[in-house]
Amino acid sequence: MKNLTSYLLIFAMIFTMSCSNEKSDLAGNNSEFEADAEDLDANGLPKILFEVQTPIMPNTQEYTIELDRWDIPNNGTNAIKTTTNLQAAIDWAHQESYSRVILPKGEYLVGEDVNDIYQGGIKIYDNTEFIFSEGAILEIDTNDKWNYCVISLDGDNIIIRDGIIKGDRDTHIFTPRDSDGKTAHDEGHGICVWNTSNHVLIENMEIHSLTGDGSLVLDSNDVTFINNNIYNNRRQGISIVGGKRIEIKDNEIHHISGTAPQFGIDIEGAGRVDEEILIQNNYFHHNTGGDIVNTSGEDVFILDNVMEQGEGSTYVDGPIVSWHKTHNIIARNTITMVTGSANGRLGYIQYSGGGDKGHNRATYVHDNVCNSCGMYMYKSSDADVRRNKFYGYFLAFSEFENAILIDNLVTYSEAHPKLRFCWSYRFNDVTGFASGNYLGDDPEEIPLSKTIPHTLQCVLDGW
Repeated sequence: MKNLTSYLLIFAMIFTMSCSNEKSDLAGNNSEFEADAEDLDANGLPKILFEVQTPIMPNTQEYTIELDRWDIPNNGTNAIKTTTNLQAAIDWAHQESYSRVILPKGEYLVGEDVNDIYQGGIKIYDNTEFIFSEGAILEIDTNDKWNYCVISLDGDNIIIRDGIIKGDRDTHIFTPRDSDGKTAHDEGHGICVWNTSNHVLIENMEIHSLTGDGSLVLDSNDVTFINNNIYNNRRQGISIVGGKRIEIKDNEIHHISGTAPQFGIDIEGAGRVDEEILIQNNYFHHNTGGDIVNTSGEDVFILDNVMEQGEGSTYVDGPIVSWHKTHNIIARNTITMVTGSANGRLGYIQYSGGGDKGHNRATYVHDNVCNSCGMYMYKSSDADVRRNKFYGYFLAFSEFENAILIDNLVTYSEAHPKLRFCWSYRFNDVTGFASGNYLGDDPEEIPLSKTIPHTLQCVLDGW
């Protein structure tokens, strides 16, 4: 993630452009975004027009893995034997068309040497509901590989539920890679949803202590994560690297720390398609990089989440980060920061588009509560920001076209008295529309215009 400190300093520079004090064009339309009226809800937010398809099993045949028959250790020993024999039982159940496969109580240590950089775990096939009995734990054996998957999905229509997956981060051997000598080893995952596995449900799982991510979604569609506890992983909670129709709901994702980016959820397609993603009702806390970063996703709905920095934790980038040319609907989240990040106390920041102010679609920021934090968007265009509460920090735009600001509240904080002057509603070279905004108990007149860029005089003066 890029460090935005240098960009934030732009607010302290003296700009040579002229400043307009004209009133906003109140007679004009206050929203010029491309969404049709029928695609917006009663509060002016885009409707969710996609539905994530969950797996439907072809039959109800159930098989509980017979440990004695397959000679499978369940006392956390003999990883090679456990992997080979457990996989044989899973393979047999799949061949016999059992759709429900149950792992008995016990600790299963898995891991086999596949190649110089990859450690194999267990593979689950299509049309399978793999259920952990209460007290069943699947753990990767200590290894020195850059990559591993404790569970790898191979096929469509798969459910993984009700168990514990544990990585080896506490005992992992970080051997330098032959090609470049690096030791990041950041691709050790709990569940790998890949090989274009579609219609996948991950439910009620505890996934922790991975050298990489709790789960990696790679080029897969219709994937649901619900009611999982994902924590203590080095790189991410969940990485989406190419995916369509992804739902992440009612999870707790926390204590992600160790190797960059260190986010709860990272949408980063690297040239792949990421779209139609719902992140709702999750609890994020103690995540070092931040909670949600969207570098490439479109139709990304970030709704009703609680994000807390957490005592004793530091942020690198901040709770919500989006990159230019992404499409985000950010609404009804509660965000609390304790200290600042490299970007300051910003609950939401949209990174710059460089010299390109255009944006593919509007960004919506509605009805969020930011405790001891604010938001900042710069060198871009098209934002609809309404009914947010920014307690103790600022709302800021720089070099931005078409910012719609309606019924927002910014308050001062006694802890940050220097922000009182010129750092509440902060503007440099901004066009748009503003109405009904408050600074504390007082209405705040913001003279935005559709045609004439607005810059605060104090910004011109170098404050």
